[in-house]
Amino acid sequence: MKHKILMAGMRVLGTVTIVVLAIWLAIAQPTLRKNSASSAAVDPVRLRSHVVTLSEVMYPRNWRSVTNLDRCAQYIEQHLVAAGAQVESQEFKVWGKNYRNIIGRFGVGKGGTVVVGAHYDSCDDTPGADDNASGVAALIELAYLLGAHAPNKEVELVAYTLEEPPFFGNDRMGSAMHAKRNAEAKRPIVGMIALEMVGYYSDEWGSQSYPALLFRLLYPNRGNFVSVIGRWDQGAWVKKVKVGMKGATDLPVYSIRAPSAIQGVDYSDHRNYWPYGIPALMVTDTAFYRNDAYHAIGDVPARLDYNRLGKVVVAVYAAIDAM
Repeated sequence: MKHKILMAGMRVLGTVTIVVLAIWLAIAQPTLRKNSASSAAVDPVRLRSHVVTLSEVMYPRNWRSVTNLDRCAQYIEQHLVAAGAQVESQEFKVWGKNYRNIIGRFGVGKGGTVVVGAHYDSCDDTPGADDNASGVAALIELAYLLGAHAPNKEVELVAYTLEEPPFFGNDRMGSAMHAKRNAEAKRPIVGMIALEMVGYYSDEWGSQSYPALLFRLLYPNRGNFVSVIGRWDQGAWVKKVKVGMKGATDLPVYSIRAPSAIQGVDYSDHRNYWPYGIPALMVTDTAFYRNDAYHAIGDVPARLDYNRLGKVVVAVYAAIDAM
């Protein structure tokens, strides 16, 4: 009798193990493939300067603070020009106020466009150092890398406005305006990468949380990695970006492809490219699953890790270069 119970228990355990393994293979897309180490480097002091300027000098950056948003746009525009981009301002009006996305293009005419974007507004009266001055700082320094090393494809960098509430999830988002215009122009876009909160890291045990217990079994519990997150049916794009980033620096890179119903999967500008059939994902430090200052007054520059933020920039650059 004891033998039968033991055998039954082993069969159940074996079944559970197979199911968990199958889920892990599907969601995490583990692979031994990786990019070669990159010789590129980004100055953490410059990154910190961008974050401080956006989150302190130009505070607040919410939708009501149109003057400060325009100052942010000018700041980003000046850096894109200095980096050698062909720069354009996409202007639009919402609720009687003028807003704009800033677009910088490299490798114009080479085809196979890759869009990389980050929103420069912040939620309410929060400083928004991680959310999302970190993403904009990364975008700016990515521009300088692309300017110094001409890409073999067209790369379009976009600084979006109006990502945060009350516009999140509707067609007034800056990224929705950009995605729609590109779709109407029938521009061939290979894929899109959103840089969404990429500056907060922790080596403490238990510093990383997840939307479900299962994820805790599949991923690290220390928030010392960067994540590539995309929709379930766009696994090929997720894996391509992950493999391109992995190995470029010593910063660990993990990926998640999951249904958009999972909380957080669609929480950035990449969501607005999905309706047009464009593969789109976000590169992120996982936001509120790690950073407890998410959408809070404590989201300040001093909390960020600029060395690791620099490695994110290099990894994204390497991924684009490898495509």
